[in-house]
Amino acid sequence: MTERFEWIFPIGTHVVIRAEVRDRQGDLVCPAGAVGTIAKAPVDGTHSYRVFLPDGLEVSVRRQNLSLRKHVQREDLKHAGSTIDPDLYGRIIYRCVVGSVAYGLADEGSDVDRRGFYLPPADLHWSLYDFPAQLENAETEECYWEIRKFITMALKANPNVLECLYTPIIELSTPLADELISGRTAFLSKLIYQTYNGYVMSQFKRLKQDVRVTGAPRWKHAMHLIRLLLAGIKALREGIVPVEVREHREQLLAVKRGELPWQELEAWRLSLHGEFDRAFESTALPERPNYQWANDFLIRARRSAL
Repeated sequence: MTERFEWIFPIGTHVVIRAEVRDRQGDLVCPAGAVGTIAKAPVDGTHSYRVFLPDGLEVSVRRQNLSLRKHVQREDLKHAGSTIDPDLYGRIIYRCVVGSVAYGLADEGSDVDRRGFYLPPADLHWSLYDFPAQLENAETEECYWEIRKFITMALKANPNVLECLYTPIIELSTPLADELISGRTAFLSKLIYQTYNGYVMSQFKRLKQDVRVTGAPRWKHAMHLIRLLLAGIKALREGIVPVEVREHREQLLAVKRGELPWQELEAWRLSLHGEFDRAFESTALPERPNYQWANDFLIRARRSAL
């Protein structure tokens, strides 16, 4: 069995002693929950620490009975907040379908990917306790971002989030969500060029490594990277984020099936990067998204949660 590595607390670290410490006669030296400072650290995790206590005593304590003081405080707050259990799935205000079904690339084995965002209740938002940045269910392929997280990601031109704003398949949208969708052009900017291009280039670098190691890339992933380039080019040229790519369906599915030789796929990618460059030079999109509109909307959304 592989031994679990635990880093060594350095001298001077503030810690909480998790278990009571007794002397050889069985008398209590310090109770569980006592705080102290590391006076001497062992060379590995199998030996004890010497911990200096506020009353001047020094005790020997095993690593498993020590915790960083700041971690204990954080855990206490998190535990206290766990007693609040609002139905956050009931706070979802926008749900849509993305992925292969929305792209027009689905087959019999394709999952239905649902995404969207939720608006936490005001009392939870104002409370001491954190709410999740996203609600995720891996079994049902669902993910719903907290509304501020969603807006922040959209402002950064995150492809997954921008597709949520432009997908043709919407299953739930409240009036507040409708307002966000109506103003979705506020999120479009030249940042699309940086985000889409950068992601595709980094991922193709990994695919090249796959080819060197195994002789073939992950063809489905390669297909979606080409699709992303096509979407980015159209977004810069037309000011919309295309989700359905039916006009490229046969070419993309050929990539997915591994029918396109790697050299041809690489040549297609490079030509698309060239198109992307030209689209960037001539785009009418602004340098940056409309942060003011997004901020004003978020404030209205927060107020609506009262």
